Amino acid sequence: MGDLVHVCPPEAFYQQFLSQLSINRTDDAIRALMPLESRPGLISLLVGKPNTSCFPIKSLSFSAQDPCDSSKEIPITLSPEELEVGLQYSPTTGIPNLVDWLYKLQEICHGRKRSEGWKLSVGNGCQDLMYKAVTSFINPGDSVFLEAPMYPGVIPMFQTIQCDIHEVETDANGMCSHKLRQMLENWPTSKPKPKILYTVPYGCNPTGMTVSLERRLEVLDLAHEHNFIILEDDPYYFVYYGKAPRPPSYFELEKQQGRIGRVIRFDSLSKVLSSGLRLGFASGPLPLMRAIDRHSTNANLQPNSMAQVLAISVLSRWGHEGFLAHTTRVAQFYREKRDIFEAALRRHLTGLVEWSSPESGFFIWFKLLLTEDGTDGCSEAAIRTHAFERGVLALPGTVFLPSGRKTAYARASFSQLEPDQVDEALRRLKEAILDARKTGCKE
Repeated sequence: MGDLVHVCPPEAFYQQFLSQLSINRTDDAIRALMPLESRPGLISLLVGKPNTSCFPIKSLSFSAQDPCDSSKEIPITLSPEELEVGLQYSPTTGIPNLVDWLYKLQEICHGRKRSEGWKLSVGNGCQDLMYKAVTSFINPGDSVFLEAPMYPGVIPMFQTIQCDIHEVETDANGMCSHKLRQMLENWPTSKPKPKILYTVPYGCNPTGMTVSLERRLEVLDLAHEHNFIILEDDPYYFVYYGKAPRPPSYFELEKQQGRIGRVIRFDSLSKVLSSGLRLGFASGPLPLMRAIDRHSTNANLQPNSMAQVLAISVLSRWGHEGFLAHTTRVAQFYREKRDIFEAALRRHLTGLVEWSSPESGFFIWFKLLLTEDGTDGCSEAAIRTHAFERGVLALPGTVFLPSGRKTAYARASFSQLEPDQVDEALRRLKEAILDARKTGCKE
């Protein structure tokens, strides 16, 4: 099956998934013609680009770490042509050489070829592309499925649209697909079913969970049975450090099943290259990606040219093999950070918290045992008040739930701290939990 050429459903099929705002958007007349400027011999009078001779930045040199030997550096000097691209306007979907490099990466990592009716666009980080997707596909009042708990930076996107949010429960093995099936099979006949499902399948922020293969397959089956699109938000794909082989992405699995066109995948370079470059990329069916691109032309024209040039200047010298070697080392780095944090948890908080070990990402999601019998309490006061007063800053679990309901869980990040800081932070957190127990902090 994997050797067959698959194509997405026809363009008309995707009209049902577009928001009215997206349908109302029109193309930028100038940017629609910009690709024609590359035609040999053409003299363009089209775009009001500044003349690059007026730009004061005349050269740029830096060094990058050798992906196979962290003790070595690779000197990089941008050519005049590279620098000119970085200082000038560029295509809405990304500079061509970076886009081509990323297409190849998707083929290597997910087995997806360009001939399958999908496209890739670069954006100013995953958040930029996700916001454009949400506004392009969801109308006020539409029902949506959001896994819970979930990244709080995305929750306001859905709340602002005032859509009807339905939380899908997750556990240590990811989204509970059987619960999703129950929700769909019991859906009121008088109400349209959700056309969008949002999920972070690797190293979910905040839980650190990675979705099992069995659940991924069931979610994909449900997408076809009940006609919804999966927004696969995957910034921690390259930070997987679980003992078992990494399960395939939704983007790869739909190809393996021979039923492509139900997944829009969001990737990020923030966790493995630089968060400050603000570069992410989305891959999905042509009609849906064009809707995202149209939002870009209306909103910010394009992703940052210089950030893209800096990224591809490194990536092209590394090659795909070098990039993957680098990400393997990065994942190992965070696995060691996780191990240090968990050792300190066992040392200081045994009997006071419960947690499942994450297999990817930067976070530990732990339940505070605020009563002697371990019955559920609320982490809000324990974290925001008692922990802060003890000199520890973390997040109570309620901020990760679209409904804002109470929960005994909290999230801690281990990506930055040194071992002595971890030890001291969790020693202080122990005291905070004991304080909360004394004051009867259950609400």
